[in-house]
Formats: sequence, C-alpha cells, structure tokens
Amino acid sequence: MELFEADLTNAQHAHAVVFLLNSYASSPEGGGKPLPDEVQENLANALQKRPEAVVVLAFEDEEPVGLVICMEGFSTFSCKPLMNIHDVFVAATFRGQGVSRRLFERVEDIAKARGCCKLTLEVLEGNQVAQAAYSKFGFSGYELDPQMGRALFWEKKL
Repeated sequence: MELFEADLTNAQHAHAVVFLLNSYASSPEGGGKPLPDEVQENLANALQKRPEAVVVLAFEDEEPVGLVICMEGFSTFSCKPLMNIHDVFVAATFRGQGVSRRLFERVEDIAKARGCCKLTLEVLEGNQVAQAAYSKFGFSGYELDPQMGRALFWEKKL
C-alpha cells in the first residue's frame, strides 16, 4: 500500500479525492447522499487553491482506498497552528487492515513538520467504530475545565 500527500494538479490524485469523498458522502456516516455535481467538478481545484489544505491518499496498486482531508487552523491559546482532520474515509473492502492508522500517522507527521500543537477532529455520536479508532489513535473529548463540560461542535449554514 502506498500513502502520500496528494498533488491535486495530478489528474489521478484529483480523481481519487473526488471518488473517495463521494463514496464517503454516499455512506450513512457521510449523510447518505452523493456530492452534488458542482462539488464533484470543482473540489480538487478548490482544494488546490487553499494552502492550508492537506490531502493524504492511500492506494493499493492503482486503486484509491483511503483519504484524509485536513485544514490547518490556529490555536490562539497555544499561539501555534493546529491541524483539523475534516474528512476520513477508507473503502469498505480495506477496513480493518490498518489503513486509517497509517493515514493518521502520515497526517501527524505533516502536522509536526508544520509546527502544529495538536490535531483536532469531529465525529458523529453514533459512529462508534470511528470513535473507537480515534480513541486508539490517542484522541479524546475536549474540555478546558471539567465543570464547564466537553466542547460541542455546532454549525450555522450560510
């Protein structure tokens, strides 16, 4: 298996990102709906224009089997960059083979090289498989003060 940071000017890499992210979006964990055509047509080019974006791909032979898309952010409390893991997907036939562990190790190496103070991610409450994997990889709930409770991830669509 080969893992590498994607070059989104490479047509094979760009296609793999869209294919894998569309597979994720179509799964129950990703909302159960394919990506809109406009997203599929523009995603690789839009990510390529964002210097804070990091995309790591896993291939088995010529087949794309895993994906992590991250965005570098900034921790004001640490005054250092952080890396937010935004999307994680491993093709069903390759799950349980250590692909996600290898993807996370590569992301961690990239984050350390960029001087990041931490990795962050969001996970759905019902996605127990992902939660177990993330815990195994060293992730845990976030809180500053136990009396204030854990952080919640909210959104407001624009």
